[in-house]
This record gives sequence, C-alpha cells and structure tokens, in this order.
Amino acid sequence: MKSKKNNILENKLLLKTFRNFILQVVACIIIIPIIFLIIAEIFSRIDFEWLYHIFPNFYYFARSCFNYLFDYGIIFFVIAIAWILACTALTYKLLKKVFSYIDEVAIASKQLLDKNVEYIRLSPELEDISIQMNHLKSEFVKNERTARESEQKKNDLIVYLAHDLKTPLTSVIGYLELLKESPDLPIEQRIKYTGITLDKAYRLEELMNEFFEIARFNDTKIVLMKKNLNLKFMLEQIIDEFYPMTNEQSKKIVINCDDDITCYADPDKLSRVFNNVIKNAISYSFENTEININALCIDDMITVSIQNEGYTIPEDKLNSIFEKFYRLDDSRKTSGGGAGLGLAIAKEIISLHGGTITAESKNNITTFTLKFPKV
Repeated sequence: MKSKKNNILENKLLLKTFRNFILQVVACIIIIPIIFLIIAEIFSRIDFEWLYHIFPNFYYFARSCFNYLFDYGIIFFVIAIAWILACTALTYKLLKKVFSYIDEVAIASKQLLDKNVEYIRLSPELEDISIQMNHLKSEFVKNERTARESEQKKNDLIVYLAHDLKTPLTSVIGYLELLKESPDLPIEQRIKYTGITLDKAYRLEELMNEFFEIARFNDTKIVLMKKNLNLKFMLEQIIDEFYPMTNEQSKKIVINCDDDITCYADPDKLSRVFNNVIKNAISYSFENTEININALCIDDMITVSIQNEGYTIPEDKLNSIFEKFYRLDDSRKTSGGGAGLGLAIAKEIISLHGGTITAESKNNITTFTLKFPKV
C-alpha cells in the first residue's frame, strides 16, 4: 500500500514537472518566430533616411543585411538557432530543478533521524512528499518512545524479580537450616515448617519461570500450527488444570458453550490465550465468586467472554493491561503478580489468528471478550 502511494506521489511530481517543461518549450516555439517577425515588420516600416544622411555606409550595410536575411531565408535559420538555444536553456533549467529536488529529499532523509528537527520542510512542489516524510518521522519517534518505555519496563521488572527471588530463597534456606539443626522438633512443627518451605519453593519456581517467559517473549517469533479442534473440550481441559487454585480460594468456573463449536486454530497457542486470561480472572476475583465463560459462534465468528467479579479496573489502566510488562498492581507484591506478559501474549496470539481481545470493567464486574474467525 505504501509502495503504491509512493508511486502516485512520484508520478504526480513527474507529470507536473514535465508538463511545465513542455509548456515552456511550446511557448518558445510559438513566441520566438513571432518576436522575429514583429521585429522584421517594425524594421520594414521605419524610415531610416536620417541614418543615411549621418552614416551612409552603415545605412547601406544594415539595409543589405536586412534584405539578405529575408531574400535567402536566413531568418528561419536564425529562428531555428534561437529555438535550440531556448530549448537547451529550458532543459538545463529542468535538470537543475530535478537535481535540486533530489538534494532536498536527500537532506530531508537525514532529518528523519535528527531529533533536533521537529518538522521537515520542502519546496511547495514537494508538499506531498513532505507530508509523507513528516508522517514517517512522527511514527519513528512514536515507535522509538514505545520501544524505550518497553525496554525500561522490562529492565525494571527484571530488577524487581531479582529482588523478589531473595525473599523466598531466604525463607527456604532458613527453614531448611532450622529443620537440619533441630532434629527433635515435634512432628506438627516439622510438618508446618516443611509446608512453608514448599510454598516458598513454589514461589521461587514461579519467579524463575517468569524470567524464562520474558526471554521467550522477546526472542521467539510466534508461529501458528493450525488444526481443527473442539472449543468446549479445550476450555474444560484448561479449567481442570485450575481446580487446585480455584478450590483453595473457594471459587468456581462455569462454562456455557455448545458441544459442537469447532474452530481451525493452533491448539497450543489458543489454549495459552485462554489459560492466561482465565488465570488473570482467577487472580483478580473475590473469594467465593464465580468466573463465567460464555462462548458462541455467529456467522463463522467465535466470541468467548470471560467474566469475573473483582475490583473495578480504572479506565486508564484498561488501556494498558495488554501492554508488555504491565502489571495491574502498582505496588509490587512479592506474593503474587506475574511478569505482566500474560495478557500481552494473549493479544499477540489472538491477533495472529485474525481476532481481537478487549476488556471492560464496571461495578466490580470485569469482562474479557475474545473474537476470532472460526476458520
């Protein structure tokens, strides 16, 4: 699309420049003979008798030259020479203008990356190119700022995670040393300390997985391997994996999906999308509440909504939750909170499937809506 637009701009400028050149050449072809004929007519009508009395020799010479020009048709040769000189001058002018355009564009191309230049200005004839180059410059600045912010978020998150690793690791070491140094501990205390150590080890494992998740998200390009799959069967499998988590928090997941809804998608990647969104819904929902999953297919378009009851997400944060490394909780909690990649990965995968994911949060009800084509 951009290539086609560039061709249109180039052709427009080429036609405009060439048209002006042709008009100037035609004007010279018409005007030069007229000028010579007018001069000749003027000379033929003027009485130069006074010149004869003052400079008789010059008078006869000028009169003979004038007659010679018209009698032998040399005037047409002179006109032809004038045409050639005029066309040469116009061609030189055209080439000079073309090269000036090239110089302008070359200088402007360097200004695309110059942060000190806010707006690129070109000649009026290059206005369309100027608009396009300024658009590219603004896009570059925007992308650079986004990349810089993303990199900063990633670096901050790595620092946070590295700091968070110390807490569970210190607890694991401390309780293991306590168990080692106190072999006579009562069985109840030994079981309690072992359970705490196991919980801290699980948290340590989660944090390590988040490190690997960051590396995979930055270095791996997602490639889809599509096949036919049953949507309800996939959702039921994912829900079963979350049973320990929902049971511990007295939460329940309810599915409303027809048995015959099928789609042509990458099963591993699509299950990762639902896994990330459902895990997010569980993490940010109140205890003793339901997470409702509704799926339907209309006109070969599948819509899946995942709704949970939890604190309302502010409108300004709704626009950011799908960004890489964004975590909803501003205060960094060591006991929970992921790397801020789950929803970003979900958005990228669903986009590769030709779909969209959106979020809405009102009155303590948050709904994630996923739409993607059936085939």
